Amino acid sequence: MRQKKPDLTFTILLGVLILLGLVVLTSASGPVAYQKFGDSYWYLKHQVLYGLLPGLVLFLLASRIDYRLWRRWSKVLFVIAVTALLLVFVPGLSAEWGTSKSWISLAGLSFQPAEMAKLSTVFFLATLFERQRDREGEVDGSLWPFLAVIGLLAALIMAQPDLGSLSVIIAASFLIYFLAGAPWRHVAGLVAGGLLSIGILVKTAPYRAARLTTFLHPELDPQGIGYHINQAFLAIGSGGLFGVGLGHSRQKYLYLPEVVGDSIFAVLAEELGFIFTLAAIMVIMAFVWRGLTIAKNAPDTFGRLVAVGIIGWVFFQTVFNIGSMVGILPVTGLPLPFVSYGGTALAVLLGAMGVVVNISRQSATRTVRRI
Repeated sequence: MRQKKPDLTFTILLGVLILLGLVVLTSASGPVAYQKFGDSYWYLKHQVLYGLLPGLVLFLLASRIDYRLWRRWSKVLFVIAVTALLLVFVPGLSAEWGTSKSWISLAGLSFQPAEMAKLSTVFFLATLFERQRDREGEVDGSLWPFLAVIGLLAALIMAQPDLGSLSVIIAASFLIYFLAGAPWRHVAGLVAGGLLSIGILVKTAPYRAARLTTFLHPELDPQGIGYHINQAFLAIGSGGLFGVGLGHSRQKYLYLPEVVGDSIFAVLAEELGFIFTLAAIMVIMAFVWRGLTIAKNAPDTFGRLVAVGIIGWVFFQTVFNIGSMVGILPVTGLPLPFVSYGGTALAVLLGAMGVVVNISRQSATRTVRRI
């Protein structure tokens, strides 16, 4: 099939999010970058060099490669991702970030296998469910393979541990399964099983129980386990309607933990205020909505499920990040897509966006606007 031009609205919104991320990261990272490296622009330079530039290359390549090719390579990519998740436990290769052993360091470069797992899982499940539907007209028989995939990833990622990444993978995977036509009895069983698993995870790990207690009562230990969320509340509340001004955050001066990671939304809210922060969230939601429109207009089941999985990944990770900063969800340490620092996350995410753009190129409808 001859490829058409990509979706204009989706591409513009993606560019806006990338630009927003670079601006906010530049402002938020200055003090901590100067303290650690003597260079206020250290995080920005590394984000551009190791995240944006390789990500743009991946984006351009993926936007030109027929998305159906990923169906053929889905098993291989999933095996590679699982192997990479295992390598984080190999001495000499693993690198720690805080209390989590989630990185591989090789030849002076480091990357996070969980990010690769997010995309490869989308491809693998989309292939699985498409073949099941084509063969039997339904996905009843895919429940146990689905549970096997999720169980394997859960075991590997929780051993790191990285509950945030696992939450995103499970949520996006469940969305794919549901939209592929999962029977309601399976959906109900998975929801019940998920709630039970969360209870077990909280019960068996004291630090998760402490996080849950802090989520329910952040005022109980403001100088201990509740320090992070209370500083985030202070930053967001200080922003008011119009913010303290770009570059003028006070909380980023070593008061707020992880200002370049999961706390970057709090700095954004402090500096830009409620009005502009709401506008930024609306841009993200418009981006998600446009992505779902591309999924709806996809030429086949595989393209539809891949687009839904990728956009669901962005949506759930955004909701989990912002929700934890405003106190409606427990803190999980998830970065804000396109905004938080992380070369692997940005590069893989841009590659995934290229896949969505390629799906839009091959849409048979005229409802998708083109450049």
